[in-house]
Amino acid sequence: MIKMIALDLDGTLLTSDKKISERNEHELKILAKQGIKIVLCTGRPINAIWKYIEQLGLTGFDDFTITFNGALVIQNPQRKVLTQQGMSKQQLELLHDFGLNHHLPLDVLDFDAVYPLTDLTPSIYQQMLNAKIDFIPTDFQQLQNHPYSKAVMADQPDVLNQAFAELTPEMFTHYHIVRSQPKILEFLDHDMDKAVGLKSLLAHYNWTFDNLMTFGDAENDLGMLKAAKVGVVMDNGLPAIKEQGTDVTLNNDQDGVAVFLEKYFG
Repeated sequence: MIKMIALDLDGTLLTSDKKISERNEHELKILAKQGIKIVLCTGRPINAIWKYIEQLGLTGFDDFTITFNGALVIQNPQRKVLTQQGMSKQQLELLHDFGLNHHLPLDVLDFDAVYPLTDLTPSIYQQMLNAKIDFIPTDFQQLQNHPYSKAVMADQPDVLNQAFAELTPEMFTHYHIVRSQPKILEFLDHDMDKAVGLKSLLAHYNWTFDNLMTFGDAENDLGMLKAAKVGVVMDNGLPAIKEQGTDVTLNNDQDGVAVFLEKYFG
């Protein structure tokens, strides 16, 4: 029995103009009233998506969000941490050196702020994220020794295409690397993805992946799409992503989430 529905945001629940449609909102609220847990799963911090949490009414004591692509599971209203897993500054050295040698930007995120690295090429991540989170320009050597949730390269698609092609096998061993958007390449702890955070949240309720339905469209959704009992891929997802799900629905501008839920739950 499906007891939890986990949803990616960009390219999935959100339309191309970054809104939750009335039809999607209506259907998710109906299912929430029936006792199904609705969980947003994103690479962003919770402050950056709070308006969507409020729109869906996910502000109760027992409502949680998966943030930083699984690295942080957080209770919504009081921001209590359920689970948290990050990388050390030392783990980021390989990535920093790659950015330095290839003239690439890098933003490092902990669980509270973003640190654009000032000793590297300037980044466009702050303009892209456009969220209520502190950006603190910092030289890599000045980063503190505490856990970091992820690192982000934000640049034009052709620049990131070239960067991805030049990543070394050692980097794939050290990091879980995902292209979450055409202009964003993300680097997580090597065993981190959204499925890791969802596993912890399911365990909190004494549930398993057999109780989970997920919706996604991109590389950073693959883990949860493959792990869930029902993994639904948006029609705007790449063919390789669609092959990993159990179902395909309409695209994110055609209320694909609501269309599938209405059919599935009757």
